[in-house]
Amino acid sequence: MRHRVFGRKLGRDINSRKALLRNLSSSTLLSGHVVTTEAKAKFVRGYLEKLIRNTQKNSLVNYRDVASVLSGSALKKLVQEIGPGMEGRNGGYTRITKLTRRRGDDAPMAKLEILEWDKSKVKSITAVKKVAEKKTNESK
Repeated sequence: MRHRVFGRKLGRDINSRKALLRNLSSSTLLSGHVVTTEAKAKFVRGYLEKLIRNTQKNSLVNYRDVASVLSGSALKKLVQEIGPGMEGRNGGYTRITKLTRRRGDDAPMAKLEILEWDKSKVKSITAVKKVAEKKTNESK
């Protein structure tokens, strides 16, 4: 019985699951969509939505939380474009679309994509850092 058992294991150990989460999240953020199995798409969806929600609030703690998980161009795109562009939404930043089964092993496939965001609200990374520095100086 699986009563009160939280999460999915996907046949991997904890480090492999964390790497899978980070890699699929980064790929989805950079390209806008990723095609994977249904189980992996459902596994990554909640994680990705939390990352997007954290970047909507312009605070140093949220920025550091996201930066500890993502790096490089995925972090930059999330903080500058996607997060501020999704400010009007209260949730539902991603969509899972079922596709045909994979030919080799008949695995159910799905497309995980980020919904459209308002591209007029793009922020520069320096603006985010200035806000972060201002808040740290105020706390001193």
